[in-house]
Amino acid sequence: MGSPGIPLDAGALMSTVLEGILYGFSILLFIGTIWSLTHKRHMQDINLPILIVAVLLLILSTAHMVVNIIRAEDGLVKYANTYTGGPSAYFADVSQKTYVIKHSFYVMQTLLADGVVIYRCYVVWQSVWIIVLPIILWCSVAATGVIAIYSVSQASTGSGIFVEALARWVAAFFASTIATNLLSSGLLAYRIWVIQRGVSGVNSAVRGTVMPIVRVLVDAAILYSAALFTALVLFVCGNNGQDAVVDMAMPIMSIAFYMVLIRVALNKKDRSYISTTSISIPRRTTSEAEQEQSRQYAMKPLRVHVSKFTHQDQPSTCTAESAEGAPSHYDV
Repeated sequence: MGSPGIPLDAGALMSTVLEGILYGFSILLFIGTIWSLTHKRHMQDINLPILIVAVLLLILSTAHMVVNIIRAEDGLVKYANTYTGGPSAYFADVSQKTYVIKHSFYVMQTLLADGVVIYRCYVVWQSVWIIVLPIILWCSVAATGVIAIYSVSQASTGSGIFVEALARWVAAFFASTIATNLLSSGLLAYRIWVIQRGVSGVNSAVRGTVMPIVRVLVDAAILYSAALFTALVLFVCGNNGQDAVVDMAMPIMSIAFYMVLIRVALNKKDRSYISTTSISIPRRTTSEAEQEQSRQYAMKPLRVHVSKFTHQDQPSTCTAESAEGAPSHYDV
């Protein structure tokens, strides 16, 4: 077992602050996600399942944040002088209700987020066989997560997270969710990349709108997996910092989900713009064409002079009057 790292009471305060910062950022992305899903759309055009998932992620993140604040307040203020061993002993005790509840929220959000990635993978591949292994890994995440939470709830007072009977389930949970996320995101990004390469005879601007989606999928997978891998390494090393990283992973899951949705929505608008500018060519009506032609070949005003001749029996004089009223005299 490695160095315990930072004290648990300091780690609890730091994790609450860092989670709060990331939670605030996830709120901004949630607002952007709701806007991208509902702006200028009829009710029947809204992707209701994805909207529900976005709201559920916000609810779970908010609940986890609230419980974490309550836990920090209990350990640092409420029971600071009454709990045996002080704040550090309080935060080390995994049998506390707040610890069990907040990690239950974490397991539920992990299952939800990983399930969404697997669903996206199925939608893109349109094959059940391609997601068999991700589903098996997801079931492993569910099993190890439930067993870990149950073991924590049954732990005796004063038990720590690094107890061997509990530690192996927690490590298996982290490993399973990392594998699920990397495999599903990799299959998803690869499929989109292959489709993009297979597009032929299409405007290069249209093809260029696909790669940003691949990049944001990869970025989201790396962001989430990096947090999980860091938590796993710290946990295996017995470092107290793993608890702070796990708390930060809650809003990171939401951020990764929201950033993909927002980028996809922006990509749809880009495709609509490209389609409008490169395919739709306004046609002029016949009258507009005639007007344009008449403007191009404009003619000067035409004057018509009609002369009036009066013949008289008087010798050799004819008088001509123009239509404009000015008499002209011509000798005959």
